[in-house]
Amino acid sequence: MAKAQRARSWTALEKEIVRCRRCPRLVDHREDVARVKRRAYLDDDYWGKPVPSFGDHRVEVFIVGLAPGAHGANRTGRMFTGDSSGDFLFRALHEHGLANQPECKHRRDGLKLHRTRITNVVRCVPPGNRPVAAEVETCRGFFYEELHRVRTAPVVVALGKLAWDEVVRLWKDPEGPWESLPESPPPRFAHGAEWASPDRTLIGSYHPSRQNTQTGRLTRAMFSKIFRRANEIRGIS
Repeated sequence: MAKAQRARSWTALEKEIVRCRRCPRLVDHREDVARVKRRAYLDDDYWGKPVPSFGDHRVEVFIVGLAPGAHGANRTGRMFTGDSSGDFLFRALHEHGLANQPECKHRRDGLKLHRTRITNVVRCVPPGNRPVAAEVETCRGFFYEELHRVRTAPVVVALGKLAWDEVVRLWKDPEGPWESLPESPPPRFAHGAEWASPDRTLIGSYHPSRQNTQTGRLTRAMFSKIFRRANEIRGIS
């Protein structure tokens, strides 16, 4: 990534993400979802574009998910907003002082994150919530630049295996944004898994998808422990 790109503002990066049309399959799908809509949201003006990251620019906790929800972020235009995954996530962030409110309804609902920022590996909603490898690769440049911008953040939380694998990939990259590697090899993804260097800790968590939360694979107590641990690493009890 060129230094000139690294130096540009968050706003400039976000504008480039929103304009992106590099993946024809994703462009077609996100726009189809926005045009057809879900019955409950027929009166809503769907976003239907790539969704940029969201949160504080002074980042200490960087949260990485998979992709926007079809009728969540693809509708609202803000990460993890307007669906059950976001409800689960922001309630936990609020509980641990990382958000000013526990709800996330729309882009202008007053939600603010404290020292926390949220992104996704892929910025467009994929069919079946499953991006293909080429789409992940295409979006990787945006992810790389975001990681460079949050390179001093002591905590990265990966929501799901794909997010974990992408963070590990770029952390191990000699040309990547982070210079210090952990002494041990990365563990396999698991809820609560950690990979740490002297500078930062990667924490794995199951994704707060409805599939995980409604089946009990991820409980509120389990999710709460992830952000309690993030605060411990930051020196906040």
